[in-house]
Amino acid sequence: MKNLMWNERESPLRIEKRFEFEKYSKISIFMGKIEKLCKERDIYPNISFGKNFVSLSIFLNNKEISDNEKDFSEDIDKFYLEE
Repeated sequence: MKNLMWNERESPLRIEKRFEFEKYSKISIFMGKIEKLCKERDIYPNISFGKNFVSLSIFLNNKEISDNEKDFSEDIDKFYLEE
């Protein structure tokens, strides 16, 4: 079962998640979907990746997650479940 929980962090306020992959080729597909979503939603998270993972940090504009940021993170989770 894939983990769908995002971790909340402070200083600065953000949500973070690490996505694990068995094949490096799936990372490229996943990142392409995230790129399109960023342009559609005008949200640009910090992204790092390695041989078998992608880590995202979404910095929040307010003291709690907005509907737009929540929808964005849920869409990323959906992309991950498709892999």
